[in-house]
Amino acid sequence: MAGERTYPVLPCADLDEALAFYAALGFTVSFQQRRPNPYAVVELDDIAIHLSAIDGFDPATSYGSTIITVAEPDERHAAFKAGLRARFGRVPVKGIPRLLPPRRKSGTATGFSIVDVGGNWLRFYRTGSADDQAAQRRSGLGRVIDVAARQGDARGDAAQAIAVLDAGFLRHPDAPPADRFEALLYRAELKARLDLDAASDLAAATALLTEHDLGADAVSALAAAAESTGSSTS
Repeated sequence: MAGERTYPVLPCADLDEALAFYAALGFTVSFQQRRPNPYAVVELDDIAIHLSAIDGFDPATSYGSTIITVAEPDERHAAFKAGLRARFGRVPVKGIPRLLPPRRKSGTATGFSIVDVGGNWLRFYRTGSADDQAAQRRSGLGRVIDVAARQGDARGDAAQAIAVLDAGFLRHPDAPPADRFEALLYRAELKARLDLDAASDLAAATALLTEHDLGADAVSALAAAAESTGSSTS
């Protein structure tokens, strides 16, 4: 039968904290109750998420996850980023909550993830992008980056993603400058998530940008990486 809908019910430790977070993303509250159990529904366009507060819940132990398909994930990500910065003064990039950049991932569709205050993963993908991803598989270091992103962004294992990139740099020492630049920035981001020093990767990326014409997007990417890692590229 047509017209069926599925709504995720995601746990949180504090309902007010969760509502403030989703408000920063642009969601509005369409339902809320405090008794017999704290519960709310937040909506944004056609996205509806149910939130359930649980006494003693630890977000670090959450297995909550939901997949959301959207027409333009980059636009949605930009709106989330602006909303978080406006509400909290910064964009959280590590810990709980956090917003991960849009990135290709091996074996899955193009998109981005956001971890909410309950430790739940909201995985945003472009509608119909699975076929496009299969048709655009990369090789060499580019392929390594996609595999690393599967570990670091889809599974949340930053240490394993760094190990994948480290091995990739050794296997592909003559990779194109654009691929090396992308890999360096991603490794810097992963290191920042683990509170490791990312300065050497940013310095190497800056040197590549100085030596090669990688375009305006690369300049913007370097600036964004420096901001997210709290490092300087000067």
